[in-house]
Amino acid sequence: MDSMDILSSALLALLVVGYLVLAGSDVGLGMLMPHVARGPDQRRRVVSAIAPYFLASEVWLVSTVGVLAGLFPALEHHAVAALWPVLVALLVGWLVRDAGLWLRARVDGDRWHLACDGAIVAGSWTLAAAWGLVVAGLLTDGLTMSPFTPLCTIAVTSLFALRGAAFGAERLVGPADSESADVAARDTRTLARIALGAVALTAASAPLPGGPAPDDGTALAAAVALTAVLLAVLVATSGLAGPMLSRHTSALAIAVPGLVVALAARLPAEPIPSTVAVFVWAFLVPVVPVMFVGQVWLYRMTRRPAVTPTFFA
Repeated sequence: MDSMDILSSALLALLVVGYLVLAGSDVGLGMLMPHVARGPDQRRRVVSAIAPYFLASEVWLVSTVGVLAGLFPALEHHAVAALWPVLVALLVGWLVRDAGLWLRARVDGDRWHLACDGAIVAGSWTLAAAWGLVVAGLLTDGLTMSPFTPLCTIAVTSLFALRGAAFGAERLVGPADSESADVAARDTRTLARIALGAVALTAASAPLPGGPAPDDGTALAAAVALTAVLLAVLVATSGLAGPMLSRHTSALAIAVPGLVVALAARLPAEPIPSTVAVFVWAFLVPVVPVMFVGQVWLYRMTRRPAVTPTFFA
């Protein structure tokens, strides 16, 4: 593998991890809406917290798909062929969740708001579960009838919920009513414990038939090391200081599945033609730095508490 291939692979991995960290916030908070928001005003606050944050995370997803299609067509074809039912469910969940966010404020009615809130919750859960199935499918070279697949799906879904709770603990703080933020903060410890159990069971099921089979010892060592890091992070988050640590630990935790796939999954790899690499990178070189700077700025801006009404709620 030449330097261009390595650089392209690193960019793809970075985009995937960036998407998981960012989208984990809004998807996870959408999953937890019925629990952290008990009334119309609190639900509006949750939607205001999610938006426009979700637009930033989707930039990373679109960028990931573009790099995948432009530089890794063999990997794209493999993922689509092996996981197309899951990808269809993921797309449906994405559209339903986004429709609820975009349309909620277009009609001023309690029933309309409840319907849109239901779409946000259902779409968020579908997205998280679908990404869990994608991770499991990529690690096992296609979905298999083994304990690893459902356990991995539960583990990734719980990591999304943990990331959403940590996000809500900051974003839902308000001058008058911080009940939702307090509930989200308390949930970080419970969700970390659930994720800890799910990850431990997933790791224990990996050696069973139908589980992941890394190509070599290096890939296996990377998977074991990353799993150990994830378990340690979840142990720290489930302790007394968990709510204070969760902003950073939840980001690290949700990044690990993407890193495991990048370093340990048996994915098809073909040399990138030099002409294609030059053409794609000629476009990426000026765009990627601007995107990164813009995303960092937007990330810092949207971490602030969402108090006033927005276009979305």
